[in-house]
Parts: sequence; structure tokens; C-alpha cells
Amino acid sequence: MTDAGESEAPIPDSYWDIDRLATELGAVRSQWRQEQQYHAEYGAEGFPSRANLVKVMNSLCAALFPLRLGPSFVRLHNEDAFVAQTLDTALHRLHAQIRLELLYAVQDSAGPDANAQAGRIMRDFAQSLPTLRVLLDSDVKAAFLGDPAARSVDEVLICYPSMLAIIHHRLAHRLYELGAPLVARIISEIAHSRTGIDIHPGARIGHSFFIDHGTGVVIGETAIVGERVRLYQGVTLGARSFPSDEKGALAKSLPRHPIIEDDVVIYAGATILGRIIIGSKSVIGGNVWLTDSVPANSNVRQAKAQYEVTSRIEVSAPHRVHSLAEGQSGAFADNI
Repeated sequence: MTDAGESEAPIPDSYWDIDRLATELGAVRSQWRQEQQYHAEYGAEGFPSRANLVKVMNSLCAALFPLRLGPSFVRLHNEDAFVAQTLDTALHRLHAQIRLELLYAVQDSAGPDANAQAGRIMRDFAQSLPTLRVLLDSDVKAAFLGDPAARSVDEVLICYPSMLAIIHHRLAHRLYELGAPLVARIISEIAHSRTGIDIHPGARIGHSFFIDHGTGVVIGETAIVGERVRLYQGVTLGARSFPSDEKGALAKSLPRHPIIEDDVVIYAGATILGRIIIGSKSVIGGNVWLTDSVPANSNVRQAKAQYEVTSRIEVSAPHRVHSLAEGQSGAFADNI
């Protein structure tokens, strides 16, 4: 049934030619693939699935923190059984995605080698999970101690988007180290889309890391962040320049992002660019633009802005002020 006034006349096939569109799109794809062959990173095998990796990450988060990030039926008496079953499923799914990445990066004849390599990656990754849980506990504690609005560590874990981003980063970084950079990058982008926090899986981040609020934070691939570092929303740890090779293509994986030493605080909106060093226990003020290294115990802030304070009554529309203040006590004007 259609709404009143809506035409039920069939749409003529001549409005679009499906066969012609499919043929033309196929030609465009072929042209693109041919042009990209000179620097193709991956071959023609299958591709890791973002949708499947979302499921994997949901399961890994639940297995790491079953009573807080797991399903509602998990209790102390069935916690271990839930973790075992969830990990078994999640690790098998992750193995399949890593295998796809490795097969995609090599010729089909290297399939057995890819299978063995995927197994080694998964073995080492699985053995890392208890250590990663300890590392994440330090991040949760840092958020609780660093934010006066946090009432409990449980609130931090459940409510703070930065914790979701950090959990994803810790897991993705381990996979990146072990030789699954594409799967790791997909995992980091899952967190980015959910939280607005963009942390490249290659970034090295020490324990007790805290991002307050978080939206708009960017941490580049070769950034090194020390221990007990605190960032606020809108902070960028980015690259200042992008060297290129003789063909004009950007050089990959060169150290180009900042090194942030231990116990540094970087306030909202600060932009720190290039391979510079921010010395330990330094404080970088809000909206600072920094492209030079600073020594330990530095306090970097913007020059004080010039401003003028005037009465809001004097600058407001007189008729509005008078109508609002009419019949009010003198205290009203003091609070305008």
C-alpha cells in the first residue's frame, strides 16, 4: 500500500541500464587495480572482515572484564567458565582473520607458511592476555585517580570512552608487534569510530595511561608515550613533515611523531608535531602548538591573552535588561 498521492506507476527500465553500469564499474575497478600494482601491499586473496573483528573485540573485552563488560548473566560462580568459552570462540575467529591477512599479503603457494605464522601469532597473543589485563588495570586506576568526577573504577571501565579506546589499542598494538598490522589497524579504527579517539596501533604507550574526555585525540604510528601520561580532549601527537622517495611516494614507518616522557600532562587542544621530545614531568597547556623539544619539568603555555572586562548590563540591550530586572532585588543585577 502506498501513501495517498504517491504514484504506483512502474519505473521504466530505461532510467538506468544495470548491465551497462555493472560493465563500466567493472572497467573502473580493473583500471584501478592495474594502476596500483606497482605498490600493491596485498594480493588477490581474501580480506579480513571488519564486521567479524567487531565481534572478536566485543568478546575479548568481555573476557578481559567479564563482570563489567560481559553479558548480564555472568556471575562469580560462572565467571571462569564464561571466560574460557568466550576466549575459545574469539581466538579461533581472530586466528581466521589473521590467516586471511597473511594469505592476502603473499602468493597462494605460501598458504602453509601463512597458516603456521598465524598459529604462532595467535599463540603469542593469547599468552599475552594476562599481562595485558594487568596493564589495563593500571590504566583504569590512573583514570580513577586522575579524574575527580570518577566515583569508582567500575564507573571508569563502563562509562569512559577512553577506556574502550585504550583496551582496543593495547590488544591491537600487541597484534601489530607480532606481525598482523592490518588486523591491528582495523581494530584501532573500530575504536576510533566508536569513541572519536584515533590511536594508531603502532604507537607505544606505557602503563597508567589516561585520556580525560578524549574526543578528538590523535596519536600517530611512531609516537612513544611514557608511563603515567595524561592527555585531554583534542590533543594531537602528530607528524610535522612527510618525506617522500624518488618517485614522490611518501616514505613509510619513519620515526616522525613525538616522544612523550613519563609523568607528562597535556591539556585540551594542544598540538605536538614532529620527532621531538617532551621531557618528563612537563605540563603542556591547552591549545599550545609545539614543534620543538622541551626539557624535563617544563611548563609550556600560551602567552596570556589581552582581554577587557565590562558590565553585562552596560553592553546588553537596555530594554531587555530593564524588563528582566523590573521588580527584582538588587541581587539580580549582581548575577547578570
